[in-house]
Amino acid sequence: MATQTVQNLPPQYVEDLQKDYGKNLTALTGKELDTSKFAPTVAGQDPYQTQAYNLAGAGIGAYQPYITQAAAYTGPGSHSAFMSPYQQDVIDATMSEYDTQAAKGMSGIGLMAAQSGNLGGGREGVMRSEYANKSDMNRALLQSGLLQQGFGQAQKAAQQAYMNQMQMGQGIQQFQAADVAALGQMGATQQAQAQAQLDAQREQNRMAAYEPYERLGYLGSGIASIASGMPGQYQSTVTPNPTPLQTALGTGSVLSGIYGNIMGPYRNQSN
Repeated sequence: MATQTVQNLPPQYVEDLQKDYGKNLTALTGKELDTSKFAPTVAGQDPYQTQAYNLAGAGIGAYQPYITQAAAYTGPGSHSAFMSPYQQDVIDATMSEYDTQAAKGMSGIGLMAAQSGNLGGGREGVMRSEYANKSDMNRALLQSGLLQQGFGQAQKAAQQAYMNQMQMGQGIQQFQAADVAALGQMGATQQAQAQAQLDAQREQNRMAAYEPYERLGYLGSGIASIASGMPGQYQSTVTPNPTPLQTALGTGSVLSGIYGNIMGPYRNQSN
């Protein structure tokens, strides 16, 4: 009994398209992708950020000289640097005037004793002694008051100098911190712009690398629709920012599926 074999073959133009598609698919997938062209890259540190970093490093301990100087304005003897150079002149002039006035007072006692007929007497001596004692006491009080006044003013000036140094130490840190913040912000803005450019270039390189796969995928979808008589459907294999491995695996799966759909109807033979 004779055996009749019937083959359900596609039209010649479809077969030609299938062969061409298979050759292109083999050639395309046989080449290794250079993923370095669209590998993730990080923008380098901007010059402003470098300047901010260096300034921050240089500012560490910048307050120390002010603290050291402030410490010199504390403790015993710290007021001496603020004593008025004219204080002794003022004291000398004041005491000289006081002595002049005291001498006049002593002369007045002698005049009074002469008028009362006790000149050179014991009463005059007592009056002169009492006056001298009181005058000496007042003179000492006056001199100590002047010295105390000068000391108080110098001490107050030393305290003010201490506060000034502390404020300057704090101020320099605040000013440097403001500069570091401003430079850091400008640098971050510039770095973000550079990163955006790198990302855009990476995306462009990635799209260019997968464009042949995309084109071949559309071709395979069209061949499958012609062979099956159904409208072809094709989903783009290029999605935003996939990893190279994910994209390669996804592309391989889609192309393999399309090729299988194309060849499927013509694999079976009836004997």
